[in-house]
Amino acid sequence: MAKCDALWIPEQKAGKTILVFNKSGSAEEGTSERYPTVKHRFLLAGMVIVVCGVCSSVFAADATLLAISGRKMTAEQAASIEKQVAQNPDDVDSRTQLLGYYFGKQFQDPAVRIAKQKNILWLIENAPAAGILRSPFGQLDAILDGAAYTQGKQAWEKQLKQDPQNLKLLENSANYFLIHDRDLAKVSLQQAQALDGKNPQWPAALGQLYLLEMMTNSLQPQSEVASQALAQLEIAYNLSTERAQENLLQYLAKAAFAAKQPEKATAYAEKMLSLDGNGWNAGNNQHQGNIILGKLALAAGNVEEAKQRLLKAGKTSGSPQLNSFGPDMTLAKALLQQDEKEVVLEYLVLCSKFWTLGKTRLDQWTEIVKNDQIPSDWR
Repeated sequence: MAKCDALWIPEQKAGKTILVFNKSGSAEEGTSERYPTVKHRFLLAGMVIVVCGVCSSVFAADATLLAISGRKMTAEQAASIEKQVAQNPDDVDSRTQLLGYYFGKQFQDPAVRIAKQKNILWLIENAPAAGILRSPFGQLDAILDGAAYTQGKQAWEKQLKQDPQNLKLLENSANYFLIHDRDLAKVSLQQAQALDGKNPQWPAALGQLYLLEMMTNSLQPQSEVASQALAQLEIAYNLSTERAQENLLQYLAKAAFAAKQPEKATAYAEKMLSLDGNGWNAGNNQHQGNIILGKLALAAGNVEEAKQRLLKAGKTSGSPQLNSFGPDMTLAKALLQQDEKEVVLEYLVLCSKFWTLGKTRLDQWTEIVKNDQIPSDWR
């Protein structure tokens, strides 16, 4: 397969789940607020889909746009489409629109959640290659969906047993297993990588899966998991186009830093800062490149350099992601732990220039920092 450079980034931070369709640099809001369990799961799922989208031409772009259109339907329109599906069960596009409609409303209405579950289960059993099953719209949650998740898991295992070399099924099943059955997700991705070794999608997804484990698995040393992530991400980088390589750099830098490989982390971060500053990703590069270099400086005992890097990160021009989700707070937290309050307050002011959606959150953080505390949601 030829190198590819498509880009689709669903991600969620700071109290909202937002689907960002970045081929044109535009942002589209996705789901509702105030559901911490759901928000956590979609953030984790989004991390992997970020890089799969970067490196794959086989992804759910059209299906996702169709689902987003479904979110705008009225109850009457949704009821009409449900009648169409009842008359024509094989109408996958209509089912996709309905999943968009159900996505946010499932939290207010148990009947909508049940309808969502039935729709996803039908797709797994009858149209397992459907593009929507590669997106957050097409997933079930073991906690929130209970027995339906188990039924979906069993259906995926049956599909994979019947067609173990189908790349679309391997990809879709990996997305389904990602949060609650990560070992099964690994098996699907590793099988896909073995079948399609020149496609950067699979090592990119595996690399992000290991980064996810680094965040959530306390049993394995973080540096060990980060090294596994780094190895896979470097494979993806070497297989990718120049454009896709740029989008992988921040993950490579983060993995190298966590893997305690400062030379590589420095090289990837400096590469980010050396790139053309006019593209849609320029703001991300300036922000994340300086954050990594600042963390490296702090680890080396150079507090002043770390402080300067934090301010440079805050002076980013912004980006679709930063403007929607907000800034990286890891270096700010580390500096607060060194009693460097003033520079963190200055950073928060700088961030307010691009993160206008986060004004309330920034104001709250500012008050917490002024009171010599560290915000509990800084990770």
